[in-house]
Amino acid sequence: MKITLIHGQEHKGSTYHVARMTAEKISNNIDEFFLPKDFNEGCSGCLICLHKGREFCPRAEKVGIIFDSMLSSDVLIIDSPTYVMEMTSHLKGFFEHIYTAWLAHRPEEAMFSKTAVVVSTAAGMGMNRVTKSLAKQLFYLGVPNTYRIPFRVMATSWNGINDKTKSQIEKRTDCIAHKIISKKGQAAPRLKTKFIFLMMRRFQKNNNYAPLDKAYWEDKRWLDENRPWKTVKKKQER
Repeated sequence: MKITLIHGQEHKGSTYHVARMTAEKISNNIDEFFLPKDFNEGCSGCLICLHKGREFCPRAEKVGIIFDSMLSSDVLIIDSPTYVMEMTSHLKGFFEHIYTAWLAHRPEEAMFSKTAVVVSTAAGMGMNRVTKSLAKQLFYLGVPNTYRIPFRVMATSWNGINDKTKSQIEKRTDCIAHKIISKKGQAAPRLKTKFIFLMMRRFQKNNNYAPLDKAYWEDKRWLDENRPWKTVKKKQER
């Protein structure tokens, strides 16, 4: 299995260690990215990606390297330490650049079969909110199954975490890795994903605001009987 591992920070603190530990328990085939080193821009709101395509974004090259890795991977692992009760600004900036791949716009079929893991630690509070926010981003990209790993570590470094908490982290990451390996990283969309997709399908039929989106759905024949998860399943069966 191939993994894309995205760190919302460059320093190797507790969040990094939990995410890296999880990845290594699943596979040794890992594409690893560190923000802001590999991407450090916020969205300017120019809407070029919406009206012309993501490839016309001024930062398309750097965004594309990471996003292409995500599309070609079986498992996505994304982590962020808790900064002011949220994910890091660099990670948020990356998500802002791929919003046109959301269910509401031009979702990628490859996303509908992936499993993801999101990780956040905090010395005190906020890690649950961060993993919930990261999981929301992945849901709207079409990822059907996301495991959340939030931990209150009561420390500012990996070495400062007590043995009891590290043992809990080991057990949690062991459990998730076992589940992912047993299913070979594959997942199928649940009812909520299909419901949102069908809502967006209804919107796209009358879409006169973003013609590129509508043309995309027409080309995929999603306004007819085709569905992205059916296409992915057929490819897997070949």
